Amino acid sequence: MSNQNQYTSRLGAILTMVGVAVGLGNIWRFPYMMGTYGGSAFLLIYVIFTLLLAFPALLTEMVLGKKSKTGTLSAYESIFGNQFGTYIGYLLIGVVTIAGSYYAVVVANVFFSTAFSIFIGFSEESNDQYHELLGNGLLQYGCTVVLIILSLYVVYRGLKSGIERISRIIMPVFLLTMLYMIGYAWTMPGVLKTVGEFMMPNFGAIGATEIFAALGQSFFSIGLGGTFVVVYSTYISSNKDIPKIAMLTCAGDLGSSLLVSMFLIPSILVLGMELNAGPSLIFNTFPELFAALPAGRLIGSMFLISVSLVAFLSLIAAFQVPITSLQKFNISKKKFIIGFGILQIILAFPSAIFPDIIGILDLIFGSGMQVFGSFLAVLGIWWGAKNDIYRKMIFRNPESRLAKISVFWVRFIVPGTLLAVLIGYIYTSIF
Repeated sequence: MSNQNQYTSRLGAILTMVGVAVGLGNIWRFPYMMGTYGGSAFLLIYVIFTLLLAFPALLTEMVLGKKSKTGTLSAYESIFGNQFGTYIGYLLIGVVTIAGSYYAVVVANVFFSTAFSIFIGFSEESNDQYHELLGNGLLQYGCTVVLIILSLYVVYRGLKSGIERISRIIMPVFLLTMLYMIGYAWTMPGVLKTVGEFMMPNFGAIGATEIFAALGQSFFSIGLGGTFVVVYSTYISSNKDIPKIAMLTCAGDLGSSLLVSMFLIPSILVLGMELNAGPSLIFNTFPELFAALPAGRLIGSMFLISVSLVAFLSLIAAFQVPITSLQKFNISKKKFIIGFGILQIILAFPSAIFPDIIGILDLIFGSGMQVFGSFLAVLGIWWGAKNDIYRKMIFRNPESRLAKISVFWVRFIVPGTLLAVLIGYIYTSIF
């Protein structure tokens, strides 16, 4: 792969990989998943799954992308063979294409909320108007169409002139905004007592569904599923240190979820709002939250601007995956992007008009299928005939004790746990 298709530096690689991982999965999805599926007990399980399962899977998908230097389709053909690997590749590309369509609607809602906050502001008088406009399916669909076109334009510009440049700007702004918001939230009266009570985990409320939700969140949040990470890892040059980039990507994503929680949870709980509002949580609570806070218009606008930028980066990644993966066909990039854009515009229509289906689609494609896709990547690499090649890509000494323990973990424990959680969730859902 030529240098023009590689990250310009390790920092650029890390910021882009973190930018892919950090998005509405941390800001929109994580708070409502935690509020719906067990509160602080969910949080603890999520952290454990991220460290013990998602991180090894992240390493696996990164070495797959780096070794194959291609998109999802060719990457899976390289580990499963042309026929079976092609079927898997098309399945995962289809999954991320569908997920991208409803994700685009959510991101468009965030951009709309940002514009409303800047130009009108949240108040007791304007909140009804906000909810009315947010509930206007045709208006939100129009916003989604514009956003899809803008995202595909960035994809068309390419890595160095588009995605990496945006990542370098967005991630520092997002971090600074989060730190400011956290400092403000923890000065609210009664915050320590309220949050302390919330952080007492109730493991009696945790069942197979909650465990599955925590597992799905850990994989969704970090961008696993055999698609995003595989594609973006193809741009890592051969001399980059995959383990270090993986560790910092995982730490950045996990840290972002915790940072967002350190602002949202205290604010929502102190103001007497509900965390279990489902996918509409941030859109239902932000107007009341920012209207109640002193200088809420300024603070809310700053927060929503950073959220919009981070979410935009993740949407770009969702579109980059199928476009890059299918570039092997003899179709010009411009024509392919136009065709893909038309498909996304069509697929986004139901989610924009009937937003209640987003929660169902997100559980299927955002949790189940992403875990399944990463499960296949782990099986294909660590149970394949070429597993020694990938072992050498990760470990300086492939025969060391650490390497042997790590390979045992990722060969047996990781896929076994993923399969057990998936089966347990399906069983409890049916019976």
